Amino acid sequence: MEIFDGYSATWLTGLVLALITTGVVAGVLAGLLGVGGGIVIVPVLYHLFTLLGIDESVRMHVAVGTSLATIIPTSIMSARAHRKRGSLDRKLLGTLIPAVVIGVVVGSVLSGYLSGKVLTSIFAVMALLVAINMAFKRDGFALGDGLPGTVGTALIGGVIGGISTLMGIGGGTLSVPVLSAFRTPMHTAVGTGAALGIIISIPGTIGFLINGFDVPLRPPATIGYVNLLGWALIVPATMLTSSWGAALAHSIDARRLRQVFAAFLALTSLRMFYGLLA
Repeated sequence: MEIFDGYSATWLTGLVLALITTGVVAGVLAGLLGVGGGIVIVPVLYHLFTLLGIDESVRMHVAVGTSLATIIPTSIMSARAHRKRGSLDRKLLGTLIPAVVIGVVVGSVLSGYLSGKVLTSIFAVMALLVAINMAFKRDGFALGDGLPGTVGTALIGGVIGGISTLMGIGGGTLSVPVLSAFRTPMHTAVGTGAALGIIISIPGTIGFLINGFDVPLRPPATIGYVNLLGWALIVPATMLTSSWGAALAHSIDARRLRQVFAAFLALTSLRMFYGLLA
């Protein structure tokens, strides 16, 4: 692969280890905090592609498309596990699915027209908002008792589906705080969010596969906007470690960890903004 010419075996080994470590961290955080692994995978892939010299016009598209593809198997496993524990609300899921699917379709279509800088800006802004929510959310805060009416629920589902697709994340990162803000029990919010990850990642990945077809300047081993090397190294690590996070959730101070992760997200967001302005 010509793009790796000039890089030492040590450097390439570091790349492989970085991708595997990304999968491990994404899996643990997904189980521990109820956030989608994509919120970790996308910025790491973005910075790795920057180091490799991948053109800016496709860098973020490949990071997002690859992240969505990694979410497919992990969200299926997570949703099955939550269903067995009874924390997946099928009625709530059925209420959200139509609007989420419409949002995913809209996001997929838009991704084919938006530049890499715009996609990066969307991720940076939303990551900063997620960080603020995780760091400063007050216990007991609620917007209402249960989801709003049909129109309000449709808007919520559409926004979750559309923004998640453009960011390359599963449903949990946005749906868990939104659902919990409407007094959905946390375990139910996490379980339902995991199932939404399936609804978002499959059509979202298809959209990025189609949009990236025959686009120039993509890295080697990339189909559409999905990089197979990143997918092959991240997915096994994420699937292996997703249960570790769930086990750790009962033995460490999750609030303190949320604050640390919020700081990571904030720094990542600011670094992306700096890259856009530099």
